[in-house]
Amino acid sequence: MGAVRVFSVVDAVGNYRTRIGAQEVDLPLMPIADDLAIALLITVDHGVRFAERAGSDLAELLAPSGAEVVVTVATMGIPLAIEVTRALGLDDYLILQKTPKIHLQDAISEPVTSITTGSPQRLLFDRARVSVVAGRRVAVVDDVISTGASVRAALSILRRVGAEPVVIGAMLTEAATWQDALGEDAALVRALGQIPVFRRPRSGEFVEDWGGSSDRDIAPAAVTTEQ
Repeated sequence: MGAVRVFSVVDAVGNYRTRIGAQEVDLPLMPIADDLAIALLITVDHGVRFAERAGSDLAELLAPSGAEVVVTVATMGIPLAIEVTRALGLDDYLILQKTPKIHLQDAISEPVTSITTGSPQRLLFDRARVSVVAGRRVAVVDDVISTGASVRAALSILRRVGAEPVVIGAMLTEAATWQDALGEDAALVRALGQIPVFRRPRSGEFVEDWGGSSDRDIAPAAVTTEQ
C-alpha cells in the first residue's frame, strides 16, 4: 500500500473532513483520552447510498484478488460487507461476532481489543459456518482499520479453519499502528482513504498524528476543534 498523503481539514465545529473513495465526509472528533482524539466513522449514520457507493468503490480495489467469500467483523463492517459482496457478484458473506449469542456457545474464538471499546473482547466464529470459508479465497473487510487488532484476530481464525485470506479491504485506515500489528499481512490492505489520530500537545490545539509513517509524521490541523 502506497504512502499517499491525504489532505483533509478540521472544521470549527470539531469535524474532520476526508474522502472515502468517491465520497467526501465529515467525521466527528471524539476524545478517547485527555490528549488523544479520533475521527469517528459510524457507517450506519451515513445512509444506504453511502454504503452502496463505498462498497462498489472498494469492490473495484478487491476484485483482482479473486476472492470467493467476504468476511467482516460485527457490527459496523456489516453494511460494507453486504455491498462489497453484491458489487463483486458474490452471494456468500460471513460475520464474525463480538457478542456471545446462543448459537455461538461452541464458537471458535480469538481475543481482540478495539480502540473504540478499550476492554478485551473475543471474536467469535460459528462452527456451523466453517464450510463457507474452508479452502476458499477470502476478502476480509472492515469499516476502519485502526490498531489492526480486529483484522489480525479475524485472519487468525480464518487460517485456523482452512480459509485463505487474499485481500483486506477498508473504508479507512487510521494512522500507522495497524501496519506493525498486521506485519506481512499489511501488504494485503486496500483502502478508500486514510485518516490520522489527533494529539493535543501543550499548546492545547489538536494536531494530526499519522503515527510516524514516512512523510506523514505530525502535521498541524488546519483549524482547532474549539467550539
